[in-house]
Amino acid sequence: MEMNQNIVFVGAGSMAEAMISGMLQKELILPKQISVMNRSNHTRLAELNKTYGVTISQNQKESIENAGIIILAIKPKDVAEAILAIKDYVSEKQLIISVLAGVATTTIKDLLNKEVAVVRAMPNTSATIGKSATALSAGMHANENHLLIARQLFQTIGIVTTVAEKDLHAVTGLSGSGPAYVYYLVEAMEKAADDIGLEKGIAKELILQTIIGAAEMLKHSSKQPATLRKEVTSPGGTTEAGIKVLEQCNYQQAMVACIKRATIRSAELGEAMLQSVSQEN
Repeated sequence: MEMNQNIVFVGAGSMAEAMISGMLQKELILPKQISVMNRSNHTRLAELNKTYGVTISQNQKESIENAGIIILAIKPKDVAEAILAIKDYVSEKQLIISVLAGVATTTIKDLLNKEVAVVRAMPNTSATIGKSATALSAGMHANENHLLIARQLFQTIGIVTTVAEKDLHAVTGLSGSGPAYVYYLVEAMEKAADDIGLEKGIAKELILQTIIGAAEMLKHSSKQPATLRKEVTSPGGTTEAGIKVLEQCNYQQAMVACIKRATIRSAELGEAMLQSVSQEN
């Protein structure tokens, strides 16, 4: 379904570009309906204009006032400065969508000093290839229609689920940071392949297909991960020998601790951001 509202991106980084690319590829919106602004990087704005045909905002007031949806895609540390620069042009009829890690919807509402609808999103970097796992959460003034609009936008870059805002820290620790955990695993597999004498190009191809195949098995099979693992693990075989080493190294416990620590860190950053904004106000 084509969207009939104008969208303005405040911020022009990789997530903004991934969303722009996804929306245009899925024909959800036309290039002329999208405008982009950032603080100072005019070269970056020119690149987006050339690549996607979107409008480069020269007039903040006009761009914000003409938009039905405002997407905040700046760095979390810049949120106060960015919002204060546009707050006079924002109305309570608009929808604010935030992809800022750790920044609560109430923080955004308070900075705007308006009863505006805010939907918070936590995508991940796989959005750049249309494979993000995104979680959405509605702020106090956002309704089901606002969530539906946000869902339509983020479905152009992957799958979407809805959670309570208190659970977004857990989402950040699990899927927001999740791609890095997989890349770290691949780093180790590549190092092992080198140690056992496999040529790098061959090793990379085998590793990637192994991970893709395992992910597809998990996606399409009704069996639990533990069951699939046991089916590969013959008694006395090579897989069992390898798994025993992982058990000795507390591999699963380390991964659990990793995700828990990332979740806690997300909460810490959110609290620090809240305190910073409170001091500025």
